[in-house]
Amino acid sequence: HEREHDREISELAAKHSEEMEKLRAELKEEQRHLLDELRQQMAATHRAEQEQAQLQSQTLHSLELEALRLTLNNMHTSQLELTQSNLRKEKETALMELREMLNDKRAQEVAILQSRHQLEWERIKEQCLKEKEDL
Repeated sequence: HEREHDREISELAAKHSEEMEKLRAELKEEQRHLLDELRQQMAATHRAEQEQAQLQSQTLHSLELEALRLTLNNMHTSQLELTQSNLRKEKETALMELREMLNDKRAQEVAILQSRHQLEWERIKEQCLKEKEDL
């Protein structure tokens, strides 16, 4: 009876040991499976974070480019306005100089005409006097 009991204990111990090994193997397999899943999730999360970072970087780059474009556009507009203002001032100055030059020329022509008129007047006056004397 004692031997039978020892044999049963031995069988139970062996069965227990076998089940423990089986459970350990299943546990290791489950751990490996969970670890693989975790690695895949981490890799997917890492890719998603990289894509998000890249998207944010591209968005930031796009915003920086847009800001630079707007700044350049504003500078170009300011430069055009300044150029227009300078051209307007130069045009006004040139017109004033031309007006002064034309006024001076007109004054010279008026003086010349007055001088001719005076000379012609004096010549006609002398001619009249001469004709009166001749008469």
